[in-house]
Amino acid sequence: MTDAEKLHETLKRIQEPKGYFFAPDAKRVSEILDGLLENKKRFGYMACPCRLALGDREIDSDIFCPCRYREADVAEFGSCYCGLYVTRDVAEGRRTADYVPERRPPRF
Repeated sequence: MTDAEKLHETLKRIQEPKGYFFAPDAKRVSEILDGLLENKKRFGYMACPCRLALGDREIDSDIFCPCRYREADVAEFGSCYCGLYVTRDVAEGRRTADYVPERRPPRF
């Protein structure tokens, strides 16, 4: 089992009981998980690969996966910003997720 597959199983076990499901696009989910693992190697924490991590733990803390914005994004749009987590309805194909705008405030 690859590291990404292990991460998938771990996150699924932890997040599904909380109402967060992986997106139905398995290829996209795999790419995001690979990005999380790459960021963990690079920075020492799993920063969202869909956002710019600066390598400063304090500055990046809002984008540690699951990021600070996930709950509001999933509730409002059916998906988090990067598309890793979705509602049950999106995961099961009963609806599609809406476009998710960036909620993270600009840093510069």
